[in-house]
Amino acid sequence: DVGEIYSRLLDHRPVIQGEIRYFVKEFEEKRGLRELRVLENLKNTIFETNEHVLPKCEQAMHDNLNEAFKRLQAANDMIRRLQEKEHEERKLQMDKLMAREEKRMAHWEEFMKEQQNKQAEVDEEHRKAMERLKEQYSEMEKELAKYVSF
Repeated sequence: DVGEIYSRLLDHRPVIQGEIRYFVKEFEEKRGLRELRVLENLKNTIFETNEHVLPKCEQAMHDNLNEAFKRLQAANDMIRRLQEKEHEERKLQMDKLMAREEKRMAHWEEFMKEQQNKQAEVDEEHRKAMERLKEQYSEMEKELAKYVSF
């Protein structure tokens, strides 16, 4: 008696197994063909991609990369030539600047020599003028000395 009560109240395995069998049967019947069609379509898509699309993409990528590489090389050569021209132009400008600086220094030295010569001339004229004034003042003192004795 107790075993029968236990199996009716607490042992649900036979009912659950029946429900599981029913669910699997429904799933296989309703979804099986649809899943099979989806998998077949997926297989066809993968095959198409591997056989046709992927080689086309690889070829297009290869062609485009070669073209881009050639353009980059041409741009690199142009930039290198521009840099060389710029370097030559800077060197030429630096040479001109150095020549102007040397010329300016030569003019400055010549100017300073001229100034020293003029200074020497002015100093000499000043010395001569001082001597003449001294002589003149000494003559005037002698003349004055003649008149003071009266």
